[in-house]
Amino acid sequence: MIAELFGSMVFNDTVMRDRLPKETYRQVQRTIKNGKKLDPAAANIVANAMKDWAVEKGATHFTHWFQPMTGITAEKHDSFIEPAGDGKVIMEFSGKELVQGEPDASSFPSGGLRATFEARGYTAWDPSSYAFIKEDVLCIPTAFCSYSGEALDKKTPLLRSMEAINRQALRVLKLFGNEEVTSVRTTVGPEQEYFLIDKDIYDQRKDLIYTGRTLFGAKPPKGQELEDHYFGVIKPQVQAFMKELHEECWKLGILAKTEHNEVAPSQHELAPIFTTTNIAVDHNQLTMELMQKIAKKHGMVCLLHEKPFAGVNGSGKHNNWSLSTNTGVNLLEPGDTPYENAQFLLFLSAIIKAVDEYQDLLRISVASAGNDHRLGANEAPPAIVSIFIGEELEGILRAIETETPYGSKEKELMKIGVHILPKFPKDTTDRNRTSPFAFTGNRFEFRMLGSSLSLSGPNVVLNTIVAEELGQFADSLEGVSDFQEALDELIKKTIRDHKRILFNGNGYDENWIKEAEGRGLLNLKSTPECLPYFLHEKNVDVFTKQKVLSRAEMESRYEILMEGYCKVINIEALTMIEMGRKEMLPAVSLFSRELADTITSKHKVSPDICCIYEEELLTKVSALLKSAYKKVGILEDAVMNAKEITDVTELGKYYHDKVFISMSELRVVIDELETITAKTYWPYPSYGHLLFGIR
Repeated sequence: MIAELFGSMVFNDTVMRDRLPKETYRQVQRTIKNGKKLDPAAANIVANAMKDWAVEKGATHFTHWFQPMTGITAEKHDSFIEPAGDGKVIMEFSGKELVQGEPDASSFPSGGLRATFEARGYTAWDPSSYAFIKEDVLCIPTAFCSYSGEALDKKTPLLRSMEAINRQALRVLKLFGNEEVTSVRTTVGPEQEYFLIDKDIYDQRKDLIYTGRTLFGAKPPKGQELEDHYFGVIKPQVQAFMKELHEECWKLGILAKTEHNEVAPSQHELAPIFTTTNIAVDHNQLTMELMQKIAKKHGMVCLLHEKPFAGVNGSGKHNNWSLSTNTGVNLLEPGDTPYENAQFLLFLSAIIKAVDEYQDLLRISVASAGNDHRLGANEAPPAIVSIFIGEELEGILRAIETETPYGSKEKELMKIGVHILPKFPKDTTDRNRTSPFAFTGNRFEFRMLGSSLSLSGPNVVLNTIVAEELGQFADSLEGVSDFQEALDELIKKTIRDHKRILFNGNGYDENWIKEAEGRGLLNLKSTPECLPYFLHEKNVDVFTKQKVLSRAEMESRYEILMEGYCKVINIEALTMIEMGRKEMLPAVSLFSRELADTITSKHKVSPDICCIYEEELLTKVSALLKSAYKKVGILEDAVMNAKEITDVTELGKYYHDKVFISMSELRVVIDELETITAKTYWPYPSYGHLLFGIR
């Protein structure tokens, strides 16, 4: 059944082979593999076959499905109907409609690339990502650009970066005699974390509705400290959600593989099998959309915010990245003797050099207001970028750098201590949960991504910076008289110059922060702190040189990212003010009145009746209420003052240093009030209610 279900809503290679004439099919394959332009006649044939297939599946509309700079997807639906005379219609879909669309671009973020009155934007079919049917609509994955050709989306730079790394990797492979390799692609397998909470409870939390996270909330008696949720038995309601989620993913050709409970209560994970990066990005966007839709059908809400609850694990999206050839070779596979695998060591060296030289870009690629809460604790890596490669590879690189023999050892057998269990080889590297960028056998796991983030940005950066280093390596090795000698010297020099980025220890250790500073590594803790690095000249140079982003496109993205941060903090601040003024402060005031009335009533009966509980509690509540009232006013003033700042860089800094700090100070007081205010008066469901269902 699963085999029949998988890809049933995708216009994939099998469907094209069955429905297209042989020559048209071959043209489409040349377009997908080599970027050859599809001629109009062939486009018409493809469009008609696609329409017939979609109509048979129940589709009535089509859309150019694209990924604007909002970080989510966009679609405008058009029906297949065309007037046929006599009040009747026919179903039509042309090659022109397939290849190009013209949605209104006026209301999408552009960062100054176009003015509001310049509404025209274009979508262009990405034939390397298959069309699919979603809710009776034929969705055609596309790129999105402005009238003047600048990228207004997240897909176009991704496709450019994939071309860049393919171009430079092929140059390097040819030096090793790999003439049979005609293409190199990056592959990604994202591990998607998320929270599921009861929809009825969610509907009572204004902060969750407006911002996706709880802006207030006292810690419950129990959190995740017993470690009893991780890989625990999945609740029936959640299992039913997961079953439907997998089925809907499989229909769309998404290789959903692994499901389990995550560390925090009410937290879960879905992981797919690796696939080509641009397809992985499309699939992850669809997966997040499906999660949110299907959760509601099961009486729950899926939270994709990086830190919806303070004090427990946040949600990330681990980006497992690798390089593969069209001949099926994983270029990051060390083999049984990595010390003797010069090709692997050269690609490894290029990645080490790239991460060291462009650590700022990698930090920027995961920057957001939500992810700022997550980085640095509860199994999320710190903001300091470093690489974990494990003891064996570290030993190999040290031997190369110092020109000393490497004493390789046979793979150890794991000894579990129970005779009935089989022995199996021990991996050469353990997993370091605190490492931002960890080598895990035949790929790198970039662990800094937040759960709501589009995969596009981090992979654009990874592809581009590695392409740059591979290009530099090819420049230095092409045409040398003694390739082996030049290769050895290049690897040795790269290790010596960039070993500071390698760290196998505990990323949470305070000593590492000091050591990293001594090594010259950046510690960019917040989004406003790291974003200005994006426009540093070396970063503009690498994107423009590799033809991934123009300077204008980079400037626009900087403005969009910084403005986005400011808008998120502003919405959160306004939500806190509204919740505080309209509900929390009045609720505490009513509670304090009850305490005062109780004291008065008791004293009326007899002045000797003890009221120590009510009197001390009233004193404490009144003091905290006064503090909270003042802090709401301070936050309100901070938000108002932000309107006077016009420079986006200064505005971002102000929102972090003033508004966000005021929010944090208000939360401390309100959360303490929650712990001492009678439950009947508190206006919002508690953390215990949200995470454990305890009323």
